[in-house]
Amino acid sequence: MKIGLFFGSFNPIHTGHMIIANHIVHWSDLEQVWLVVTPLNPFKKSSNLAPDHERLHMVHLAINENYQLRACDIEFRLPKPSYTVDTLAHLREKYPQHEFTLIMGGDNLQSFHKWKNHEVILQHHDIMVYKRPDYVSGKFQDHPNIEIVEAPLMEISSSFIRKSIREKKSIQYLVPEEVRKYIESNMIYG
Repeated sequence: MKIGLFFGSFNPIHTGHMIIANHIVHWSDLEQVWLVVTPLNPFKKSSNLAPDHERLHMVHLAINENYQLRACDIEFRLPKPSYTVDTLAHLREKYPQHEFTLIMGGDNLQSFHKWKNHEVILQHHDIMVYKRPDYVSGKFQDHPNIEIVEAPLMEISSSFIRKSIREKKSIQYLVPEEVRKYIESNMIYG
């Protein structure tokens, strides 16, 4: 099976994440997209992160019954911080029957050369890159394993959602409704 891996802190998962994942699974040759919840991104601070199990649960709530999307907690059992190259190697070993494609935003492609063993990732995996606002093509865009795709984008960020919650502003429509209810009833980020 061809599976896309959409990594993220999902802190919290929002409508923009869901639109990208759903769009890519329907407009590409991927059969599923796994939303890989990252416990600790080496490029981000951990102080603002909700607990891993909370973020994973919110991804499950967001996916609901969409059988083409799946929440993945594989990095919860790997050493931290999580490096994509190590996660991909672990997934290839655990699921040799699957072919994994990395999904990332254009902003990540611009800093891809800073990723641990990025050459190994390019050697073993295709990368699907969706354009982001102010997308600037980088040195990797012409690589044969990289495909630039158009996807509907929304100017929503998890940091804006967390700020809205702290300031007691509505997050309705910014996150899937079940996620909103969960955040509010459990006072996550509040």
